Amino acid sequence: MGVCHNRKGNRTINVNHRLRKSIQKARVLLLSEKGIKHRKQRPADVEPVFGNIKQNKGFKSFMLKGNDKVEIEAGLISIAHNLKKGSC
Repeated sequence: MGVCHNRKGNRTINVNHRLRKSIQKARVLLLSEKGIKHRKQRPADVEPVFGNIKQNKGFKSFMLKGNDKVEIEAGLISIAHNLKKGSC
């Protein structure tokens, strides 16, 4: 038995090189000047909208299944939110 695991024999570790490359690319973008600016702006732009929809409007989960149907449902919720926001 190995020191770090309980299985008999040798253990195989697979590395996903495409995933590592994608993670590195995302890290470079997030740490760039433009990425930092966008991340600082996100809490002011997006999070209050989701919080309002979830807490005040009572939307907890999608009723429909499938990407197309969920996309339509999310669009309807967004339209309703924008209409309500504009009329206040």
